[in-house]
Amino acid sequence: MCMLRNTRALTAFLFLLAATCSLGAGAQDSTAFRWSVKSERAGQGDYILRFSSPIRNNWQLYAPGQDLSGISSALLVLQDSSIVVTEPLSAGSSVTRVGIALFDHATFNIQTGEALWTVRIRISGTVPASLFGTLQYTYGKGDEFYPLESFAFEVPLEGGQVTGNRILIEGMDIRKPAADCGVDPTGASGSGPSRSLWSIFFLGFLGGLVALLTPCVFPMVPLTVSFFTKRSQQSRGNMHALLYGFFIFIIYVAFSIPFHLVGKVSPTIYNDISTNVWLNLAFFLIFIAFAISFFGYYEITLPSGLANKANARQGSSLLGIFFMALTLAIVSFSCTGPILGTLLVGTASEGAWPLTAGMAGFGAALGLPFALFAMFPQWMQSLPRSGGWLNTVKVVLGFVELALALKFLSNADLVAHWGILPRELFFGIWVLIGLGLFLYLMGWIRFPHDSPGQRISGVRKAFAFAVLAFTVYLSPGITNTRAANLSLVSGFPPPACYSLYAHPVNCEEPLKDYDEALKLAREKGKPILIDFTGWACVNCRKMEENVWTDARVKELMEQYVLVSLYVDDKAKLPADRQFMYTAKDGSRRKVVTVGDKWSVFQTENFSASSQPWYVALSPDEKLLTAPVGYTPDASVFASWLSCGLQAAKR
Repeated sequence: MCMLRNTRALTAFLFLLAATCSLGAGAQDSTAFRWSVKSERAGQGDYILRFSSPIRNNWQLYAPGQDLSGISSALLVLQDSSIVVTEPLSAGSSVTRVGIALFDHATFNIQTGEALWTVRIRISGTVPASLFGTLQYTYGKGDEFYPLESFAFEVPLEGGQVTGNRILIEGMDIRKPAADCGVDPTGASGSGPSRSLWSIFFLGFLGGLVALLTPCVFPMVPLTVSFFTKRSQQSRGNMHALLYGFFIFIIYVAFSIPFHLVGKVSPTIYNDISTNVWLNLAFFLIFIAFAISFFGYYEITLPSGLANKANARQGSSLLGIFFMALTLAIVSFSCTGPILGTLLVGTASEGAWPLTAGMAGFGAALGLPFALFAMFPQWMQSLPRSGGWLNTVKVVLGFVELALALKFLSNADLVAHWGILPRELFFGIWVLIGLGLFLYLMGWIRFPHDSPGQRISGVRKAFAFAVLAFTVYLSPGITNTRAANLSLVSGFPPPACYSLYAHPVNCEEPLKDYDEALKLAREKGKPILIDFTGWACVNCRKMEENVWTDARVKELMEQYVLVSLYVDDKAKLPADRQFMYTAKDGSRRKVVTVGDKWSVFQTENFSASSQPWYVALSPDEKLLTAPVGYTPDASVFASWLSCGLQAAKR
């Protein structure tokens, strides 16, 4: 179970992102249980699973089949709904009745000695070679109680077989394509990863500039600058101001260090962040909380003790200047935290270095003005005075947070196939948010920190009508027309086929199974175009809505058999198609979902794990040209498609 213990824990969650917590984790004994599982065939499609574990350190294991105030004492969770439990979990005779103080001394069956549990299942259809599942058990002692802890297992089944598990393409060698099209595999946008890091740094820098214009930071600029400029020696004051700005930069860069450590433990964690259903739902709720905070209904702050301790260590020494910078980072968190959280979540799926680049940009934008104004104090005269406009900036950011929150709900909905947020509803909510922002900027609605009778400036009115124009631009997204394909926001809304309408105009549904596409390609004598994509992939949507719709690209793609393979699809494979795969590097991966299969298929054959990723194959599964990634230039992508077709003809 994961629990945020108070409001401030929300902030810690942002900096750890993928970290998990456990109820009473500090007291749990990791050696308490060592479960193992075996299977025994009892008939055609019938199997008995036997779970066993020693019980150590006097822990009390609750026998299965009991109700613990609305919580089942033990559960068996299987990966396929076609598998039926015919005889539920049972513990045999090695149990004793014990009164439990946590339940007002009510008595329960507690396992004694070694746990030996059995369950009988029936599998209809093809029996898989291995069965995947989770045993959930409950234990405790004294005032400690751990409900439904999980033991994930894989157990071989006698007489079982795996079907449809082909992963490797025989003879595939990505180093030997039939033709060299001269297209950079990182995409046509130029310099690949280095440019990407610089663009993320720039986005972080913009975020830092926005944070400067909030009520928590902007008034600090003249106060801090005057502190340094009034020192006895101007040159010394300038040096200290430079150090102050540098320390702000270092502090924010340091926030990204944990992600480098996490990446070494689990290299796939960044992709997991962007596609995990529950993390996306958590981010949705966090962004809603940020928005309400920006509206002025409450503040999200770090513990006041941190600010007091940092403030107490301030002084004229080098360490004192560092603590001055740290104090600014802490006391301004109620304004910078949501912006920082947006930056972290927006780049978390791309890896540790993009996170570092974004944090570096954010820290540079926050620290640079303090240093520059200290060195050139006459510039201070050009700064606008603090006032109600700072709160306006904050409220505008609240509306932006609401719009961004919807993207995370959409990610979870798409990956899980819930169907609760189709494309048109997404646009409809964005239109309502835009109208709300317009009404606020015009002064027709107010929030807690707005002054009654506040004069609406011409600049604010101009911005209001710019927001209204953008909202009008979004409006066709609700309709089932060609105009609903809005290129300015491509990648954020759900795909065109994820629609309220039975026959969406902009939707051309591709195949989603490789073997089916291969069969069709051989029948028609066409090459195959594999589109490794994801439901939560922004750049994939940009390619589909901005590049694939280009007339030249569309004409060339029609000469291929297109298959889109979603690597983040959480739909479960049938039991007989679930298996454990041993990769070429010796690692083992569990293939349980549709996304697992296509993810392994991509990494094993094409040595790539990013999306989008495009591969052109001949009907006999020969690589026609080097695969490419995100290629926003339609002419370059068309050249690559044309090269693949020419190689296929040869």
